[in-house]
Amino acid sequence: MSHRSAYNAAVTITAWIEFAIADAEARGLPALRDLLSGLARSTVVLRAADWNDDASDPRNPRPAPDAR
Repeated sequence: MSHRSAYNAAVTITAWIEFAIADAEARGLPALRDLLSGLARSTVVLRAADWNDDASDPRNPRPAPDAR
């Protein structure tokens, strides 16, 4: 598998955080563990938010542009 196709593969937040923490520790930056874990938790919450629905959903039309 080429680097490019591996880069384009879908990655779960869990897989990403495990890799990111291991990478930070390998670089001698263990203090990043808490920051990366917080980022992962925040990402999960934001992705689950109801305002993150597809804006192109016809059942949810966009308001008309402001005519000011």
